[in-house]
Amino acid sequence: QVQLVESGGGLVQAGSSLRLSCAASGRTFSSNTMGWFRQAPGKEREFVAAISWSGGSTYYADSVKGRFHISRDNAKNTVTLQMNSLKPEDTAVYYCAAADGTYLYRAPRFYNYWGQGTQVTVSS
Repeated sequence: QVQLVESGGGLVQAGSSLRLSCAASGRTFSSNTMGWFRQAPGKEREFVAAISWSGGSTYYADSVKGRFHISRDNAKNTVTLQMNSLKPEDTAVYYCAAADGTYLYRAPRFYNYWGQGTQVTVSS
């Protein structure tokens, strides 16, 4: 059974940092694009960041560019999202996702595997 499990969410003040981790099990995703998405209450799920299978290419939403950093460790089958200079508008449930393809997809429909999400709350 394929599972993606996120961890690292929490409640922080604006300007703080958080590090989200996603651990995959059931299969290896070392040849696949991995991504992070988020969903705030009443809003659609939105793209945050994606990373290529090798980690050599990354893609960020404009809203997080320069503040967030995505990385991966294929030996451990994990992907990480380092979030710095957090803002109240970053408050959302954050989801890890894996695609079956190798492009840096932005649309959720290209991701076939999803974690259960981890809550990030940023207070002002």
